[in-house]
Amino acid sequence: MARKTKISRTFMIALAAGAVVLTLVLAFLPKPVEVDLAPVTRGDLVKSIDAEGRTRVAETYVVSTPVAGRLLRVRVNPGDIALRGETVVAQMRPTNPSVLDSRTREQASAAVDAATAALRLARANLNAAAAAEDLASADFARTQSLFDSGIVSQAALDRAQSTLRAGRASRDTAEAAIAMREAELANARANLIGFDDVGLANAIGSAGGQEIPLYAPIDGRILRLMQESETTLPAGAPIMEIGDIASDLEVVVDLLSSDAVQVSVGDRVILRDWGGPNDLTGEVTRIDPFGVTKYSALGVEEQRVNVEIALQSPLDERPGLGHGYRLEAAIIIWQAEDILTVPASALFRDRDGWAVFVARDGIARLTPVETGQSDGLMTELKRGLAAGEMVILYPSAAITDGVRIRQRDAE
Repeated sequence: MARKTKISRTFMIALAAGAVVLTLVLAFLPKPVEVDLAPVTRGDLVKSIDAEGRTRVAETYVVSTPVAGRLLRVRVNPGDIALRGETVVAQMRPTNPSVLDSRTREQASAAVDAATAALRLARANLNAAAAAEDLASADFARTQSLFDSGIVSQAALDRAQSTLRAGRASRDTAEAAIAMREAELANARANLIGFDDVGLANAIGSAGGQEIPLYAPIDGRILRLMQESETTLPAGAPIMEIGDIASDLEVVVDLLSSDAVQVSVGDRVILRDWGGPNDLTGEVTRIDPFGVTKYSALGVEEQRVNVEIALQSPLDERPGLGHGYRLEAAIIIWQAEDILTVPASALFRDRDGWAVFVARDGIARLTPVETGQSDGLMTELKRGLAAGEMVILYPSAAITDGVRIRQRDAE
């Protein structure tokens, strides 16, 4: 009986010692590190340069005083519609309607000759632009036919279409230049007006006073007034700006020079946060060849480059958008469809390349990967992982190859 009691006591002591040892082992075993996991997925990826932009009318026209005189109070307001050659936007009275002296008349006559020559040059440029547009149109038609037959690639068709659009834009620019030259010629001819001028005398007589009417140079809207109250102004003083918001509105974005070198003419642009419910589309048309030194809000010196964007959304999709309005522009510099992507927060530098920690059976495994483009949130994955594998986000110093991990509970 004593022997059985001794054996039982020894067994209990051994069992208690084993329990203590097991408890200590479990207490000092490293606990799994809690981590956040995300899968490797396939999808579309777009890389863009985002910046703040401003709208503006590409070609604004400044109505100025043709002669020195007294400007009567301006009756039009910003936003009013103006018709070329019909709408009287301002009236003025000459302060000195005496006959021009010989030197001033010769100078004014020379200005008329120069304006006439500039108008002829603008018309010649219009003929050249029209010929270039016709050539681009014929080339696009041929390329379209070859593309439909499967002879040329989509890239060749896109280039032909881009050339055609550039030709149309050049023709529009040439037509606008003619309107500007005609206005300059009219301004130069107005400088020849003297009190003894028969045309002016008839105009004064028909007006019932000495007022000289100033007509709108283009069809558009009054953008802003530089002078509104009645005042005396010298010749050539600006009075107001007129522009065509409906068809001549564009966007200007101020980019860092390091971003501007990644942008190309023809890049697609998405315009957001302009105040409407939908996003607008545009296309880069011009990149300034020089940078301007500016200072950021923190006083850091930066080189900035202006990038011009043509609005492609129709007028009914951007109601109310006017001259000088703010918006956000996303210039797309790279995009791809159905590619393997990994969260950028899972990547870290490892030696000379990139790597991630992959969760396999509760163990973190260091895996080198080869990456491509990135939009800041997702990164193109060229080699190293397969779709569906789980990677660790924001790996800390506690994560090493082979460490036990556990997914953090969602709060």
